Amino acid sequence: MAEAANGALLTVAGLEAWYGESHILHGVDFHVRPGEVVTLLGRNGAGKTTTLKSVMGMIGKRSGSIRFDGAETIRLTSDRIARAGIALCPEERGIFASLDVKENLTLPPVVRPGGLSLDQIFELFPNLKERLGSQGTKLSGGEQQMLAIGRILRTGARLLMLDEPTEGLAPVIIQQIGRTIARLKQSGFTILLVEQNFRWASKVADRFYVMEHGRVVDGFASADLEANKQKLQDYLGV
Repeated sequence: MAEAANGALLTVAGLEAWYGESHILHGVDFHVRPGEVVTLLGRNGAGKTTTLKSVMGMIGKRSGSIRFDGAETIRLTSDRIARAGIALCPEERGIFASLDVKENLTLPPVVRPGGLSLDQIFELFPNLKERLGSQGTKLSGGEQQMLAIGRILRTGARLLMLDEPTEGLAPVIIQQIGRTIARLKQSGFTILLVEQNFRWASKVADRFYVMEHGRVVDGFASADLEANKQKLQDYLGV
């Protein structure tokens, strides 16, 4: 693991996590290199979302090692992790229902240089510019997802963690999210995805890790997808 992780932006090693007395993660190991799109695959309950929340410092009881840009972050609070350059777009999106699009975009602070301007976000998501004065409750599911992603792009984060970004969205919006991820990668962002839509993820990710029962049980590059097709179907039940 250590050799494979040389030069990684994020390295997770031996990560354990608990919700109360429930032991959820059991020695999770993976890494993400600068500029990569890496996807965590697995069935519901495999520990994917808990892994993202652990990296973000949102799980109180953790052990192991999480290194970001060479620095250990396992004992840092979420706000300090955000200032280090990590941002999470949660599955539930977390849109402020009573605020309009512009207020949702500008409320989170810019914690580091390098974040996108509002004009750059509107270039990625033209729908948001058209709905600038609309409240969060008035947005479609796709528009809410665009807003949730756009919001973290302002912060200056170098590592974007997206939890189920295609969940419940129409195919045309899923395609737009995929194009956006490709553009962000070209712009130098590093992206860690949790995704159950394997066919979509296979078009955007460089590498994959498969999780089962709170462990990483396999990993492979996108170039090796076809050779691992049957194994993936067994893992994911697709």
